[in-house]
Amino acid sequence: MINTTNGMMSPSSSTSANNTQSPGLKTYFKTPEGRYKLHYEKTHPAGLLHYGHGKTVTQVTLAHLKDKPASASPPAPPSTYSTGGVRSAAARLLGSSNGSRALSFVGGNGGSKSVSGNGRIGSIGVSSLSNPTGTSNFDGKGTYLIFNVGDAIFICDLNTQDKDPIKSIHFSNSNPVCHAFDPDAKDGHDLLIGLNSGDVYSVSLRQQLLDLGKKLVGAQHYNKDGCVNSSRCTSIAWVPDGDGAFVVAHADGNFYVYEKNKDGAGDSSFPVIKDQTQFSVSHARYSKSNPIARWHICPGSINSVAFSTDGAYIATVGRDGYLRVFNFSREQLVSGGKSYYGALLCCAWSGIIDNEMMLNSMDGKYLLTGGEDDLVQVWSMEDRKVVAWGEGHNSWVSGVAFDPFWSPPNSDGTGENVVYRFGSVGQDTQLLLWDLEMDEIVVPLRRCPGGSPTFSTGSQSSHWDNACPVGTLQPAPSIRDVPKISPLVAHRVHTDPLSGLIFTQESVVTACREGHVKIWMRPGVAEIQSSNSEALLSTSSKDKQSGKVGGNSYKQNNHQV
Repeated sequence: MINTTNGMMSPSSSTSANNTQSPGLKTYFKTPEGRYKLHYEKTHPAGLLHYGHGKTVTQVTLAHLKDKPASASPPAPPSTYSTGGVRSAAARLLGSSNGSRALSFVGGNGGSKSVSGNGRIGSIGVSSLSNPTGTSNFDGKGTYLIFNVGDAIFICDLNTQDKDPIKSIHFSNSNPVCHAFDPDAKDGHDLLIGLNSGDVYSVSLRQQLLDLGKKLVGAQHYNKDGCVNSSRCTSIAWVPDGDGAFVVAHADGNFYVYEKNKDGAGDSSFPVIKDQTQFSVSHARYSKSNPIARWHICPGSINSVAFSTDGAYIATVGRDGYLRVFNFSREQLVSGGKSYYGALLCCAWSGIIDNEMMLNSMDGKYLLTGGEDDLVQVWSMEDRKVVAWGEGHNSWVSGVAFDPFWSPPNSDGTGENVVYRFGSVGQDTQLLLWDLEMDEIVVPLRRCPGGSPTFSTGSQSSHWDNACPVGTLQPAPSIRDVPKISPLVAHRVHTDPLSGLIFTQESVVTACREGHVKIWMRPGVAEIQSSNSEALLSTSSKDKQSGKVGGNSYKQNNHQV
């Protein structure tokens, strides 16, 4: 059973009843702090999938809906048609509960327009799955997993044991491929959706969960029919504290900056790119245009983009194997470098959660990248170069993320030598966990001409050459010049290649490219939830007994009065 009041999950939602664990896969893995246990899985009904537009890799987004005032405006009427797609940009879980109380709240839609007419994407059917009455018991808050498979988007309640999604959205003419959620959106539109066709949508997740119809409601359409860029969307991200601004990366090496409150149909023509190998930024000619800017990054595909927590920097990784870091407001290249081999597929910024305030401290000192060289690379913003390579995967690295909720045992996090925990997943079906402590890493000293490098321990800043000049892209380093780190844990978590992972306060979420999601509870969490569940059951039983006695006493007292 699930306690929807406090969002805690009891032992009955663990791996036994509702999870079909594949042979040879363990339901736990060990770390120095204890066991991570497979609590439950989320997946999709196989009969609803269609692959008419080819298969796409599943990405997963964590969406935390905060409380909204009950006086919010009613939803906009359903549009004639609209579409959506998805991508992973993980929204942090800061405590949640998906209560089942029916409230009068309805999510607002901001000032955006509904999409109507006869567009290229066509109609979307929305079906309710595990809940035959739709989402009528949705109370305006909670935490959800959003993931794409084939031509559909699925939405699951993170805090229930139900394996099937609570809602699915299907697309007739294009596949959803990327998505992002903004937990701090100032109006109803908090979910971005990118399609294989290049079309982009912003919608209100809350409004979709409240709607019982079969069409996506209140969607704003951008790059309609590929009018600005007809290449595939590859990555999408909200600009932190950007007042509704977001970026969309494409397979042709460009990303565009949009403002969600502007009409997506405005004229946006940009000059022809004269040199595909050179970075350039062009701005729209008119104030009403959307997108408002085009950034040309590289000749090939941009595979992923990620903002630093404060929104000051944006990182991109691409088919050409380069990580590039830009000052977003100044539109300037800061640093970057090439992978050891092949394309880079994913990237993530470091961050630390303030345990008292449950806020990200905007660390931003390191970047992780992964790709076709099977390595996890650690990049230093201070040194503007690779400072460590993680060796442990046997195939391409498809997802990386820092764990902002983890802290070393017996550490208050105030010491100068901060230890970072991060994870990676790959096409080898493995989840790897790593600990990064720069003061203990073995760092090559400067190499003498014609000689081999010597090594020492300590801060990398005192041993490496001076930081690379600003705006310089570094070539691929020699494999013997970069310190190596080994994984703390290597665990095969799925039978299919993995596509992403998310860290939450209570769990680690892993997803495979075929659309199966697993939630691994942190050490101690399952035990705490078990004791809480038992206490709640005991309290409930006592309340029932005391309720009968109380009723009799109330009647007797009334009679005496």
